[in-house]
Amino acid sequence: MKPLRLCLALLALAALSACGKKDPHAGHDHGGHVHKAPHGGHLVELGDHAANLELVRDDAAGKLTAYFLDGHAENFVRIAAPSITVTAYAAGQRQTVTLAAVANAATGETVGNTSQFEGAAPWLKDAGEFNGEVGAVEIRGTKFAPAAFKLPKRKG
Repeated sequence: MKPLRLCLALLALAALSACGKKDPHAGHDHGGHVHKAPHGGHLVELGDHAANLELVRDDAAGKLTAYFLDGHAENFVRIAAPSITVTAYAAGQRQTVTLAAVANAATGETVGNTSQFEGAAPWLKDAGEFNGEVGAVEIRGTKFAPAAFKLPKRKG
């Protein structure tokens, strides 16, 4: 009887830990519930299911937009940073782009209190899929370590 209980306990633990797994697609499947990127971008999990960063590419403009979201990617989360840094490894070269805080009069967001960040770089126009890392950020008093991601080329 004890081996059966151990097996069941291990299965339950595996199911619970699935929520912290990274998914290389536009959404995250977390043990039965799916997190979808609201702007059709790519979600990068920050911490253990604590927050998400949605990265949205505009290849034609060579622009990258980032949105900070809650752990379920449903609500925007404002942060105080004036900018964030994205490091990419594209075409065998290390590239960096700084995304500046974006103010939005419609939502009341201001530089220093916003969820949206944008930046442009010529290399983004021709970059296919690439690996990258978002620099360390602080969200609501919690410091998050840099987060790695694989950003697919945007479809359509």
